[in-house]
Amino acid sequence: MTAVPHPRTDAPPAPASPAAPASARAQRGARRSLAAALVLGAAGAALALLCSRQTWAHGTATVVGGTLPLSVKGGDVTGAPAALAIVGLASLFAVFAVRRAGRVFVAALLALSGVGTVVAGVLGARDHGALDDKAAEASGHAAATVHAFSATAWPWVSTGAGALLLVAGVLALLHGRRWPAMSGRYERGGAAPRPRAPRRALDPDRPEDLWKAIDRGEDPTGER
Repeated sequence: MTAVPHPRTDAPPAPASPAAPASARAQRGARRSLAAALVLGAAGAALALLCSRQTWAHGTATVVGGTLPLSVKGGDVTGAPAALAIVGLASLFAVFAVRRAGRVFVAALLALSGVGTVVAGVLGARDHGALDDKAAEASGHAAATVHAFSATAWPWVSTGAGALLLVAGVLALLHGRRWPAMSGRYERGGAAPRPRAPRRALDPDRPEDLWKAIDRGEDPTGER
């Protein structure tokens, strides 16, 4: 009697698909870039707004009887950092509300807000205009200028805030296409519609049922 050969059960397992680990790495990278952009963008916008309320420069004006110390805040020197911080913050959150070309546009706007804040900070550190205006007002001479001009560190802090906005914008440009969209959370995505509760039969002896039927535009008498 011939023995029937049994099938081998020690066959090597099928190799795992390399697509799964690559997809997991891509998702982790997207989450990290998203978190970094949110933190950097929000911090940059908040810091730029804070800097606009701080003292940027000191100086002295010559007046009758001696000299008068003067100082100006960032908002007196330039309003660009505060305005661009608001634009950058709005662009940061708008990235999640749009898709495709719209996402690229707002990401670029975020990056440009950072560039503008950097430029405004650098120029503001050397700007005498606001102090000269105060000197002219204090002395009563339109041609008066400020003396002993000195800038504080706040214009350069504002420059750093712009750099944070710029980095957030670059991250959004490079990785934003893989970030989730805010609108997607509120879409049913083809899910089956929720079944409606069956309507209770109209009871002619209940006045409230008659009124509800009239409110729905139905004929409570049942006539058609």
